[in-house]
Amino acid sequence: METRVKQIEWNGLIFQYRESGDPSAPPIVALHALGKSAESWDQVAAEIGDKYRVLALDQRGHGGSTRTSTYTFELMCDDLLHFANAMKLERFTLLGHSMGGTVSYLFAETFPSRVERLIVEDTPPPFPNKPIEAPPKPSEPLPFDWPVVPSILKQLNEPNPEWWERLPDISMPTLIIGGGASHIPQNKLQEVSELIPNSEMVTIEDAGHFVHDDQLQAFLAAVKSFLKS
Repeated sequence: METRVKQIEWNGLIFQYRESGDPSAPPIVALHALGKSAESWDQVAAEIGDKYRVLALDQRGHGGSTRTSTYTFELMCDDLLHFANAMKLERFTLLGHSMGGTVSYLFAETFPSRVERLIVEDTPPPFPNKPIEAPPKPSEPLPFDWPVVPSILKQLNEPNPEWWERLPDISMPTLIIGGGASHIPQNKLQEVSELIPNSEMVTIEDAGHFVHDDQLQAFLAAVKSFLKS
């Protein structure tokens, strides 16, 4: 399956993305985790690209996209809106992992008419918890912009309560995939699934936080079954 690497520009920012599958097939937009890039979806795209057009976006500060001065979940949500508009996607399936999952909840709450189905991998929206300390900046070169880390940690440590309050506004069919033995509290994923009206939760035991890396076939089975239903 050929992956096409492309770029678009808006507001003077470059956004890179990876496209797989037939351009006329139903679209899936995939958002990666903190510190990762669109490439992290390549194995998933290779398996579902026969039936879907998979568009994996490098979020701001990651991969081939512009390093900006500011990073927030809200700005990443706006980036996704610009991307969907640029791709002329009226409605699409949205797939998000970790940081990309939080962006996906926010987008689905704010623009529910644009999302046909929502799939979130092993993350709830940020919730009050013991503060996470920002790690020191590594000395080796990074494939992403380090200031993303303290910015996103600040929002994890001081979460906007509206993101939980608006979960019942997510009206489209939703699948939440938990990794079982993950640092993410799985009971929080269950709570999210209960607050979203049309939601199901699948736990892939012992997968950990990177479910689609460590248990690819089980992840794909859950996603394919949900997309068919």
